[in-house]
Amino acid sequence: MSRILIIEDDELIAELERDYLEAGDFQVEIELDGERGMEKALRGDYDALILDVMLPGKNGFDICREVRRSLNLPVIMVTAKKEDVDKIRGLGLGADDYLIKPFSPAELVARVHSHIRIHQRLLEEKRERRPDSVVIQNMTVCPEARRIFIDGEEVFLTNKEFELLLFLMENPNIVFSKDLLFDRIWGMDAGGSTATVTVHINRLREKIEKDGSNPQFIETVWGSGYRFRLQ
Repeated sequence: MSRILIIEDDELIAELERDYLEAGDFQVEIELDGERGMEKALRGDYDALILDVMLPGKNGFDICREVRRSLNLPVIMVTAKKEDVDKIRGLGLGADDYLIKPFSPAELVARVHSHIRIHQRLLEEKRERRPDSVVIQNMTVCPEARRIFIDGEEVFLTNKEFELLLFLMENPNIVFSKDLLFDRIWGMDAGGSTATVTVHINRLREKIEKDGSNPQFIETVWGSGYRFRLQ
């Protein structure tokens, strides 16, 4: 069942959208505050985001911009504004669609279904085109075989080490906090703490870096998190 997050400060509208979406066989969560909604979007595993523009805490445009920096999922923006400039701005920030209030809840459900199908098809096409191996400097990674080679020699990674490395590689030059990495790799309901991320980063560096104290792949951005450097 696809999971949908609605970020909408009008509780009646949000509940109406939820009722229709649940009738359409979606699992739905609601967040009424922009700041909390953005945190939930970044930390959760959702299949689509329905995003109001005017929100307390953080507006929908800023949320869309932040979500697009690290996530690939359909974003449908909802607003009472009718000006073309607002529509263009929302789509320019990476929104997939734009609905102006008042709108038919049934139309919203149809559009969510459509965008999720398109998104899943694009992901499948991307996986089909995915190369058997990716070469970066002296490192060769085989995503499907889940194998990695440094200077031609195979390096053995644990499942979580490989998932962590692959996630960073697939999102190069983007800084991810330890909290976000923990939630993405281990899951929100996993036991443990963000110290696990630090431990796995250190183990990865020991295995793939020539000099762990001066890493060429996985950089620490002090006070922010980690990123995979791709020049």
